[in-house]
Amino acid sequence: MNINIKDIKEVRYVCDALILPFTEGNSGWYDKMNAALSGSIRKAFSREFHARQNETLLIPAPDDIKPGRILLVGLGKKQENSAEKVRQAGGRAAAHLRNMGMKKVALSTGLLSSLGISPSIFMEGFLLGHYTARKYSKEKEKKTIDSVTLLAAASKDLKKELASAEAVSASVCFARDLVNTPANDMTPSHLAKAAVSLKRKKLSVRILEKKDAGKLGMGAYLSVAKGSKEPPKFIVLDYKGTDGPPLVIIGKSITFDSGGLSLKPSDGMEKMKYDMAGGAAVLGVMKAVSGLDLPVHLIAILPATENLPGGAASRPGDVVRAMNGKSVEIISTDAEGRMTLADAICYAKLFRPKAVIDIATLTGACSIALGNAAIAMMGNNKGLLEKMTESGHNVYERVWEMPLYEEYKEYLKSDIADLKNTGGRSGSLPSSALFLSEFAGEIPWVHLDIAGTAWLEKEKPYAAKGASGIGVRLLTDFIIRFK
Repeated sequence: MNINIKDIKEVRYVCDALILPFTEGNSGWYDKMNAALSGSIRKAFSREFHARQNETLLIPAPDDIKPGRILLVGLGKKQENSAEKVRQAGGRAAAHLRNMGMKKVALSTGLLSSLGISPSIFMEGFLLGHYTARKYSKEKEKKTIDSVTLLAAASKDLKKELASAEAVSASVCFARDLVNTPANDMTPSHLAKAAVSLKRKKLSVRILEKKDAGKLGMGAYLSVAKGSKEPPKFIVLDYKGTDGPPLVIIGKSITFDSGGLSLKPSDGMEKMKYDMAGGAAVLGVMKAVSGLDLPVHLIAILPATENLPGGAASRPGDVVRAMNGKSVEIISTDAEGRMTLADAICYAKLFRPKAVIDIATLTGACSIALGNAAIAMMGNNKGLLEKMTESGHNVYERVWEMPLYEEYKEYLKSDIADLKNTGGRSGSLPSSALFLSEFAGEIPWVHLDIAGTAWLEKEKPYAAKGASGIGVRLLTDFIIRFK
């Protein structure tokens, strides 16, 4: 989609549809544009449009103006307006116009600016809301908007804000595409190729093969890979926008999770392609950070593998040893994500990082506790947790801190090894993070569980059903503000 800025009056711009945002109770903001248009707006408000949050109405444009259609978009009550509500309205506008076959679109920006909200916020929602998973459907390929023009003076600030919105939105959609891709087309090898596609002057990519992981002693990670014929790929990306110790981000990258020998129920198993949503988010972040040319040193780690049953698969009761020497008794092969993350955290410590953040679809308990409204967050550094909470509010990918009490260590005690890989259903959300903390040690560390938010069963204002791409905007905002 082409995005541009033009300082031209709305009634003189030739386009398929002109977007006019409104707050509730038509303020008359657009009355001076054109008498016939003002009449059409008053008529809509008297009958079927009230400018409630995310409400849309497409009407014919008067004959004496250049746009072909007018899309009225509701922002809700003026006194309750916020960046998130404007972002949602942008998403609804994009979906409506896309579905109506509009190709060339323009946005009137004056009202948004009068509310103290940059039009780039609306456009961020628009770009995110325009997304659909098109690769496997010829019909969906046809429904795309070709261009959007912001009708405004092209200031440096607006250009910069719009470029940032474009870069981050494109990165979210990149992550969504990875997660929405079926597991036969998104193996660890395919995920490695996606990582390699991000290589830039400042961004290098290294792929550790199975034998490399074996030499490093990654017994926990490799125990998950044993049941699959697909070779595991331990993917490492290094973005060097500045010198000094890096921030390391780790994404769970199970490209398909059957549960291994602790087999999941067949109902809903097709969604288990989304178990690499953490890894996809991490790749999305690397794409955004390099696209924005941020002055940070950032390393991303994706311990990619499938988790399948097979003659060589790990068994419940097996004991394996992680990279740091800790022995782990496998109680459930369906608690595999933490096994891969444990070795990834150990590997991350080789870089002497400022901090480590992992993001993972780790536990069903996360969905039970928080539904799809929040990310579960745990960690060992209050400052990092507070900064992550702030970023969650900034981009509306909210996090909720859960406890890491010492008592949960009892859940993970093994009779024969240093740790069990699960303590059972009770307390399974915090105990899963406590397992990871045994490998993080004293390194400042945050764990984000996105099991409830990475996949949507129904669409949201700027997210289609399926992969949400959550984590990209959250972590990018965090990285921009991280010191």
